[in-house]
Amino acid sequence: MKLDLATPIVAAGEDGVAKAVKCLRDGGLVAFPTETVYGLGCDAGNAAAIARLYQAKGRPSFNPLIAHVADLAAAERIGRFDGDARRLAASFWPGPLTLVVPKAEHCPVADLATAGLDTVAIRVPLHPVAQAILRGFGGAVVAPSANRSGHVSPTTAAHVHVDLDGRIQLIVNGGPVSVGVESTIVACFDQPVLLRPGGLPREKIEAVLGRALAQPVAADPTRPLAPGMLASHYAPRTKVRLEATHVEPGEALLAFGAAALPGVDATTVVMNLSEQGDLAEAAANLFGYLRALDAKGASGIAVMPVPRHGLGEAINDRLRRAALPRE
Repeated sequence: MKLDLATPIVAAGEDGVAKAVKCLRDGGLVAFPTETVYGLGCDAGNAAAIARLYQAKGRPSFNPLIAHVADLAAAERIGRFDGDARRLAASFWPGPLTLVVPKAEHCPVADLATAGLDTVAIRVPLHPVAQAILRGFGGAVVAPSANRSGHVSPTTAAHVHVDLDGRIQLIVNGGPVSVGVESTIVACFDQPVLLRPGGLPREKIEAVLGRALAQPVAADPTRPLAPGMLASHYAPRTKVRLEATHVEPGEALLAFGAAALPGVDATTVVMNLSEQGDLAEAAANLFGYLRALDAKGASGIAVMPVPRHGLGEAINDRLRRAALPRE
């Protein structure tokens, strides 16, 4: 993925924030500073933009992304907070803490951003530039670190430029960040669990809770928890058959491209990830289409082959996990 022009770097003043907000609303990708590292942001509800974000990062798999919002009120529009989550939010937001909570009803965050999970990771960043952009945008912005996958996380605009010049629409330069490591991630379900150590020490979190944070259990391939520790993501109840060259009676079909498969005329339902064979469009549709086909009551879901280059690598990884046997 390469844009035609070099990526502009703008100063983090009023004009820079306004350009960032407009870019986000237009479905673009914007790098901006948080107190932890520079994030690569896009509209959390825009699946097509999220697919382009994965493409820009060269991210090898569709890991869940953290939704950044301006305050707790905005967080409650996308997630459900129990008593522990509220105590932690009240004590450490804005700041370098990400909370993983159940999705709110009608959560606007796209399935691609949550990797099809029923949970959502949320953070309220402290950095004034991030705050200004989020308040101006008025909604959730997913923002993994603004670097190519596998590279060191960026702590200056120059780091971002080296990795992503020509791959994103805008970089907002707010100077060096203050923390320099990613946020601490805590899941708040039956009991608070430390999923990833980061910029907020465990001891401070435990002091607020009045008890020790639990350790994550071994990953359950059918019930993943959160970013950074997943064996699998959305797991359909309906059996998934990959690399299909025909459709069996009673199966639903998850198609890709314009070609028709033998048996398709008798199938219960067909959904095409991208009739044009566009991998970014296919990525944007993947989780939503799997959920829709899973609800149709078919005997199985036949999946046409998807190319393995570019985003196709991540699409095939998720399809492989969706096809894992269920106990």
